[in-house]
Amino acid sequence: MNKQYNKTITACFVGYIVQAIINNFVPLLFLTFERTYQIPLSQITLLVTINFGVQLLVDLLSIKFVDKIGYRASIVIAHLCSAAGLVLLTILPEVMDHAFLGILTAVIVYAVGGGLLEVLVSPIVEACPSDHKEKAMSMLHSFYCWGHVGVVAISTIYFYLVGISNWKLLAVIWAIIPFANAFVFAKVPIAPLLPEGESGMKMRDLFRLKIFWVLFIMMICAGASEQAVSQWASTFAEHALGITKTLGDLAGPMAFAILMGTSRLFYGKYGDRIDLDRFMIFSSLLCILAYLGIVLIPVPLVSLAACAICGLSVGIMWPGTFSKASQALRRGGTAMFALLALGGDVGCSGGPTLVGFVSSCQNDNLKAGILAAILFPVLLLIGILLCRRMKKQL
Repeated sequence: MNKQYNKTITACFVGYIVQAIINNFVPLLFLTFERTYQIPLSQITLLVTINFGVQLLVDLLSIKFVDKIGYRASIVIAHLCSAAGLVLLTILPEVMDHAFLGILTAVIVYAVGGGLLEVLVSPIVEACPSDHKEKAMSMLHSFYCWGHVGVVAISTIYFYLVGISNWKLLAVIWAIIPFANAFVFAKVPIAPLLPEGESGMKMRDLFRLKIFWVLFIMMICAGASEQAVSQWASTFAEHALGITKTLGDLAGPMAFAILMGTSRLFYGKYGDRIDLDRFMIFSSLLCILAYLGIVLIPVPLVSLAACAICGLSVGIMWPGTFSKASQALRRGGTAMFALLALGGDVGCSGGPTLVGFVSSCQNDNLKAGILAAILFPVLLLIGILLCRRMKKQL
């Protein structure tokens, strides 16, 4: 890695921590919003859908404007929106006639930031001069996991020591991170994604390529394989072990996130010695085995361990697919990264939705829903094998 880009890489790592803050902090406050502002829980859960929907829309719209205004301006705007949304969360519910509309407005503002971060951070890292871009990409995505763990752990400790009624101060404290990182991105060097004189592929160009569609489906499956278990891990832990919600969160999602981060950190450190295709094939097979372990083994502790192992297995899927796309479509440019981010986000929503739908059809049998979701790592494995064959033909 060129030393002048070390600060750029560090800023990108912090950018993914920001992404973790805006995705995982507000859900910790749902019951507080219900009690404080008398908002029905059915309305509050819409915030997750709105956050996800806005990020999807930004993924799509970014194709049109990122190249025009430049990566630096776009990434600074992303951080300022993230910070502004967190600060507005503490103000708007108090000053607007309907507290829910205040919270919703704040969520939309920071969701714009989150959508932009998803599109921008990976290509900025990809553009930095390096002999081992796959390592840097995996290391980058590990910071979302550490951010997730940090947000949940630090917020839980803060609420225990200071009281959850003082959540507004913590929201402002979290907002300092994106605000400060915006100034860092205003100064660090940002390498061009493509060599001077070359232009990135348009959407219509990408849509004509079979390998793009394979990679797009792989991104959907990567997001779905991850979230199908992650989103239900807390519920599964509570049901399997009969423990409290707090301990369920620690035993389920926290263990999942820690092992997912460990997988990405491992490849980030040793990726130059490991073939990416083989690592992704092994991870896909391990993921399939983890799903089967969750569903078929009747011992609760073993099922819970399988949930955690699932986190280990899915770690490489998202960053690995990004890296494979960058290798296969070197002129993919902003459009490619934006569309892949869109596919990943669709998977992140679709995976848990499929689990919930199938479970409800089977008398709330969560294992049946997770068994249905085994489709995603199976399709991802097929995609990796297809991608290898198609790359040889390019």
